Amino acid sequence: MSVEQIHVDTLVVGAGQAGVAMSEHLGKLGVPHLVLERKRIAEAWRSGRWDSLVANGPAWHDRFPGLEFDLHPDAFAAKDQVADYFEAYARQVNAPIRTGVEVRQVQRNIGRPGFTVETSMGSIQANRVVAATGPFQRPVIPPIAPADTGLLQIHSADYRNPRQLPEGAVLVVGAGSSGVQIADELQRAGRPVYLSVGAHDRPPRAYRGRDFCWWLGVLGEWDAEIAKPGREHVTIAVSGARGGQTIDFRALAHQGITLVGLTKAFEGDRVSFQSDLVDNLARGDENYLALLDAADAYIARNGLDLPVEPEARRRLPDPECVTRPILELDLQAAGITSIIWATGYAVDFSWLQVDTFSEQGKPLHQRGVSREPGIYFLGLPWLSRRGSSFIWGVWHDAKHIADHIATQRKYQAYGSEPAGSSVHTFSSVGAR
Repeated sequence: MSVEQIHVDTLVVGAGQAGVAMSEHLGKLGVPHLVLERKRIAEAWRSGRWDSLVANGPAWHDRFPGLEFDLHPDAFAAKDQVADYFEAYARQVNAPIRTGVEVRQVQRNIGRPGFTVETSMGSIQANRVVAATGPFQRPVIPPIAPADTGLLQIHSADYRNPRQLPEGAVLVVGAGSSGVQIADELQRAGRPVYLSVGAHDRPPRAYRGRDFCWWLGVLGEWDAEIAKPGREHVTIAVSGARGGQTIDFRALAHQGITLVGLTKAFEGDRVSFQSDLVDNLARGDENYLALLDAADAYIARNGLDLPVEPEARRRLPDPECVTRPILELDLQAAGITSIIWATGYAVDFSWLQVDTFSEQGKPLHQRGVSREPGIYFLGLPWLSRRGSSFIWGVWHDAKHIADHIATQRKYQAYGSEPAGSSVHTFSSVGAR
């Protein structure tokens, strides 16, 4: 079905969690809209992650208010279950999603309202555009990556399972949630693994009978509006794998993973590391203990009857890789045949050719409402609060943006025909 010559009030780009949430709120407010998705609904969950991935939060927490997972509330949904959840939610809210359509360019119209949107199936006129493409758009591999083609080098976005890699040891660069979980899986599959650990936060998976998601909620951390200075880009190490466990780097080392500091440089067959492993582990410990202290204080302050957990503060002895850090490694001698770069993602808004970006290419907005009237962003980290890029957080941000759009429509409709009277009506989810 062609989309040529279509006019729509609000165009939502992306049908992941952000796009589905946006559609629900727009629909409730009677805002005519269309959601375009270049692949399938929630495609990143299906094909953009490794096979064994599960959600990092329990099913009672990592969901939208209008639908529960068909799982035990404390279970962690597998990636395909999460994708199925969003497909089901889109059907439930009758989201007008058209899949298999790529948005290639958005430009403001000159001398008339709205934007011209060029897609893989033609041109669309839209009064407003919501960029709901999320923060995981372009995998980033740092420039220090060696040019040696004798090594298999892939980003964590392209890792699927241990069988994908050639025989031999693996260097995993990056110790956030992805890097830690992949390193653990590889080691359990019998691979020698070196894990490069940078600055990180590592909350307890659970403490005194409550998941860390609950603790961040009651302590007001999810609603924090500004990241603590110097912590804006610090990664978080947490996992729901195998029922959910606290990430403990010393435990991983005792398990058989060799920890090294931040990866510094490659020269020939050698890789060097920063001498920061001990400091990085110490700062992670501080973050962990600070949350335990805050939780204990909250329990005392509110008189809660939650079981004490003295074992949570027990620290394992430092393994040899910590007491005698490796600063340089011969890749061949170590048997390393693969490098997995768990080094995060960058956004890519090159298709959005409007005046709402800084010189560094970062979106300029206030709670998702951009500097360019009619352009909105949804699903980005710290869009309005710490929880903005998480499933439940994006739902609340979408409500704010939908309210803003509905208010603008009322002003624009003043003195004219009823808003939406000549807007195209779209078929429901999955239409092509």
